[in-house]
Amino acid sequence: MDIQSEKIELVKMLLDTENPEIIESIKNIFKNENSSDFWDELSHNQHLEIENATREIENGEVVDFDTFMKKHR
Repeated sequence: MDIQSEKIELVKMLLDTENPEIIESIKNIFKNENSSDFWDELSHNQHLEIENATREIENGEVVDFDTFMKKHR
C-alpha cells in the first residue's frame, strides 16, 4: 500500500472513531513530532560540556564505574 492510501485509511479510521482518547493520542503524536529538539533547548555552557565529554570519550579519557567507585569509597 502506498503512502497516500495509508493516509486515506487513517483518515477514515479517525472519522469513524468516537473515542476521545484515540483522538487525543493522535494529536499528541503530531505535537511531539513538531516539537523542538532538546539540543536546541540547552544552554551554550551545556553544549560545551557535552562536546567536551564527547571528546574525552573519543580520546579514551574515561574510567570505568567500578574503578571510580573504589577510589571514592
